[in-house]
Amino acid sequence: MSGKLRIPGVSFSWKRALGISALKNKIARKTGIPTTKDGLTRKIGNSILKGLFGK
Repeated sequence: MSGKLRIPGVSFSWKRALGISALKNKIARKTGIPTTKDGLTRKIGNSILKGLFGK
């Protein structure tokens, strides 16, 4: 078996280590605008539906 030996359930994220994830999360909470692709898509979709149906 070749490749890197990995410990199951243990991973490293340089974005989390540098605090980028926390910063993006903080910005999203203050502005109310999600920073993830899925969150942004959901917010835009809900806005369109509210505009069409008024709910």
